[in-house]
Amino acid sequence: MREDVLRKLLHRNEKKIVLLVIDGLGGLPLEKGGKTELETAHTPNLDALAAEAECGLHMPVGFGITPGSAPGHLALFGYQPTDYPVGRGVVAARGIAFPMRAGDVAARLNFATQDAHGMITDRRAGRIPTEICSRLCDLLGAVRIFGVEVFVRPVRDYRAVVIFRGEGLSDRVKGTDPQTTGVEAYDPKPTSEKGVKTAEVAKEFVRQSLALLKDHSPANAILMRGFAELPDIPSMAERFALHPVAMAVYPDYKGVSRLVGMDVIDGLRDLNDQGEALKQYWDQYDFFFLHHKYADSRGEDGDFQAKVAEIEKVDAFVPQILTHHPDVLIVTGDHSTPAVMKSHSYHPIPFLIHGKNTRPDDVAEFGERPCAKGMWGIIPGAMLIQLALACADKLIKYGA
Repeated sequence: MREDVLRKLLHRNEKKIVLLVIDGLGGLPLEKGGKTELETAHTPNLDALAAEAECGLHMPVGFGITPGSAPGHLALFGYQPTDYPVGRGVVAARGIAFPMRAGDVAARLNFATQDAHGMITDRRAGRIPTEICSRLCDLLGAVRIFGVEVFVRPVRDYRAVVIFRGEGLSDRVKGTDPQTTGVEAYDPKPTSEKGVKTAEVAKEFVRQSLALLKDHSPANAILMRGFAELPDIPSMAERFALHPVAMAVYPDYKGVSRLVGMDVIDGLRDLNDQGEALKQYWDQYDFFFLHHKYADSRGEDGDFQAKVAEIEKVDAFVPQILTHHPDVLIVTGDHSTPAVMKSHSYHPIPFLIHGKNTRPDDVAEFGERPCAKGMWGIIPGAMLIQLALACADKLIKYGA
């Protein structure tokens, strides 16, 4: 629906919407004809919700397109990702509340491991802890590039962010992460004339960083991706007349939330902390974003059973949400991360919408194949918020 039409239908009320995102939720069977991670998991609470809900599958970007985390979440927040391209660097910078300025360029940085021949052997440096990441970022603070300020900040675990500040910079630069091992990192290259200066800056940053890190195995290399400037995105308050809050643990998801104008609760460590925050802030907001990262992480590790266990943790958390009797509860994922693929994939993601005004379909359990038979079939991910608004009586009738 056209945004100008939707805005005229918006109706503010006190009803509460909760969006629970199980990152990387969708999966694939280990064997042909078998069950996915979600279908394998013991999820009595999610199954009970599905039996009372409207169910389906959603595509975050489009059919056959594998979404990154930022596009996947933008879709769940009601934004068609192709209309609002967001680079991972900005997401990382805003995730730690770094005060980016217009003209700054940020890039997501992974500490990585390379061998004596310069081949990448581990893109995540053995998943070093955040404490080591912080020390290495301090070390890279010694990088000096003429005419450019360089800020290197830790994000979490092996992840960091680098921000370049200076005249004439642009995000038109291809990243250095080859997304695989056994090969050399790419050189940063411009994707247009605007990116030539920034590509040279990034190349010099890599050169100095490798010299500083050469004795710090397993984190003796860096990979950069998602070069990005600050995007211009209307807030969820503007688009949907919502007062939203994010209760996420990982910085990147705080970053996407800040980009769409959500308040962000910092200092949360796990689902229990999110449950306590939900209780504390329940009366102050009408849209609550809850997020669990580790199903995605275990999928990327290729650990099927560990991903099953993470989904079961979320199922056990669901009753904490239900004690507040939300008017609408959406449960879904931002993308699929099948353990058999060890990566994000293009497969559609199951969802359920539970609320007083929903019309239950015949789905009796929460899983990919059951939800495929739900009343909504396969829809664009950005439509979920519109359905939630309708279910919460936040949209008035269109026309006479």
